[in-house]
Amino acid sequence: MFHHKRGLRNLLKDDNLLEQIEEDWTTSQLSDSRKTMLNFAVKLTNEPKNMEIEDVNKLREVNFSDRDVLDIVEVTAYYAYANRLADGLGVAIEDWVSEDEST
Repeated sequence: MFHHKRGLRNLLKDDNLLEQIEEDWTTSQLSDSRKTMLNFAVKLTNEPKNMEIEDVNKLREVNFSDRDVLDIVEVTAYYAYANRLADGLGVAIEDWVSEDEST
């Protein structure tokens, strides 16, 4: 997980916002469009069989294009795939990642 946190820190350039997101992204100071995107990704991850066109329409309502929606779905699916591969193979955190950095 450390590399995800490091990547998010580099993208946000805002440690306060990063801490808010880690604590509870739903109450963080993210924009409505980002929260809509994250709600979509969480639902796709946890309840894929319950996805409906209305979920896509919610993204469109906050100005995501059809290409954006495709990208969101692809990234969400890729992370699910990659994490299941790593978990299924028992891949451990790399030795170079310290305990403090892995949280």
